[in-house]
Amino acid sequence: MSKGRFSQYGGQYAPETMMSALEELEREYMHWSSDIGFKQELTSLLRNFAGRPSLLYYAEKMTRDLGGAKIYLKREDLNHTGAHKINNVLGQVLLAKKMGKTRVIAETGAGQHGVATATAAALMDMECEVFMGKEDTERQALNVYRMNLLGAKVHPVVSGTQTLKDAVNETMREWVTRIADTHYVLGSVMGPHPFPTIVRDFQKIIGEEIKSQILTAEGRFPDAVIACVGGGSNAIGAFYDFIEDKSVRLIGCEAAGRGVDTAETAATIATGKLGIFHGMKSLFCQDDFGQIAPVYSISAGLDYPGIGPEHVMLWEKGRAEYVPVTDDESVAAFEYLSRTEGIIPAIESAHAVAHAVKLAKEMTSDQIIVINISGRGDKDVAAIARYKGVSLYE
Repeated sequence: MSKGRFSQYGGQYAPETMMSALEELEREYMHWSSDIGFKQELTSLLRNFAGRPSLLYYAEKMTRDLGGAKIYLKREDLNHTGAHKINNVLGQVLLAKKMGKTRVIAETGAGQHGVATATAAALMDMECEVFMGKEDTERQALNVYRMNLLGAKVHPVVSGTQTLKDAVNETMREWVTRIADTHYVLGSVMGPHPFPTIVRDFQKIIGEEIKSQILTAEGRFPDAVIACVGGGSNAIGAFYDFIEDKSVRLIGCEAAGRGVDTAETAATIATGKLGIFHGMKSLFCQDDFGQIAPVYSISAGLDYPGIGPEHVMLWEKGRAEYVPVTDDESVAAFEYLSRTEGIIPAIESAHAVAHAVKLAKEMTSDQIIVINISGRGDKDVAAIARYKGVSLYE
């Protein structure tokens, strides 16, 4: 394993107090990731506990309604805990167990990563604590209760913008105080090396399954794979196995919030500048003085001021495209998929659906789009109702 460089991006920009933990993690991951017994145990967990492989679903009504490309949905929302997050979490918590750790900690935005971590900790008899921005605990109250129910302790973070960025800050601070017995289950393809590589490796099963499933269904690869992008774990999971297949467009959908021409956005590729933050070199939303800027999105899971370094490399090389999607567009897509296919997507995933709706109309009926439905939308129903000005109790 290299030192986590993706072109000039990534790296290991961490304080001395964290370096021993990162070195231990890299060493242990290199050992266990090549261990046949570890691989078999993880495969068993993914199949028998998480419910893999997830379905590749032909969205017939959506295809017919849009009148363009044939649309398939990769149904990560059907995984146990309701999102793609469980793929990475089972791998990391199993790794932590092999390393002799007894406690796991995690950051969470929308709560899905926190729920997955709490779930795996309960399964594997680990102590679990989750750090979540106070604003996110309020807009994702259901997931806070789920984490508590699973035995995890949730810490509302009141610093900064009280969202995902600040949750990451607090989790990193906590990790360096208890490295001996604690593993930080980082939830996305970000942070210092080796985290972006570890998370990608545990998520690439998504793209591996898409490739085999679409070959069975259609006899060929799709013309485009589309996924939402915050830090970028579900997107890199969907994209990775197709990177060498240049005929497949890889399209990441960023949270534009109220628009990339406003200050209320989280679209990092569209508006970000080169910087170093959270242990990595990448693009970040910054103010005129180079400080990390407050960002905004209706989606707690995409409300992050940076993006994983591998995504920036793919964008810079022209291998992947990244497009901004606004709150209004994602809410419309959230409702559209619900009414058209009877599938309520996470508001994060709805960003990808929104762009697919536009793109499909520009394509022909012999072309194929796969949308990664990274999570289910139960957690978002109350928030979307508030956004629409609808009372749940009328």
